[in-house]
Amino acid sequence: MGALAVFGIENDGLNTAASLLLLFLVVIWLALIYWTFADARRRIDDPLLVGCATVASVFPFAGTIVYLIVRPPEYLEDVRERELEIAAAEARLNQVEGLHCPHCDFEIEKSFLRCPSCLRRLKEPCGTCGRPLDPRWKICPYCEAEVGAAAPRQARRARRTTPASAAGERPPGPRTESPPATRAVERPPSVTRSRPLE
Repeated sequence: MGALAVFGIENDGLNTAASLLLLFLVVIWLALIYWTFADARRRIDDPLLVGCATVASVFPFAGTIVYLIVRPPEYLEDVRERELEIAAAEARLNQVEGLHCPHCDFEIEKSFLRCPSCLRRLKEPCGTCGRPLDPRWKICPYCEAEVGAAAPRQARRARRTTPASAAGERPPGPRTESPPATRAVERPPSVTRSRPLE
């Protein structure tokens, strides 16, 4: 019996079982130290606090239990994801609540063509209906006029009317007729005829 007795056990079978149990506890303790380190890195941003949590878990089992009690409830990835979601929600809310002029940061509405504060042009009007157009649109969603074609047609029409109106004449070209106004037609007083009695 040359083997050393663990805990004063003289029986070889019990000595082997106690040695295996002790080895198992040491492996669990080392695994808990590693787990504490890995978990602290995912939950704590400060490297000094990660080191403190790892050193605390060196105390067998008690350090890991204390770390489990005081560790942050969320992973760093979850915190960053939540912050991004909040930022996106705030951006959507700001977009819905009110727009701001890109030049002077004055609050404007979607339908404004010019900023009331700095007087800079925000959007171009539709050549047909005059409503504000987004620069990315290819067609006016209100009157279905093509955005690129409507502006030159209006400019040509403006050029035609400018010289003619200065001379006091009407410009040649197709005239648009307005619907005829309904007039009250005066009728002569009706003559009442009486039928002869038969």
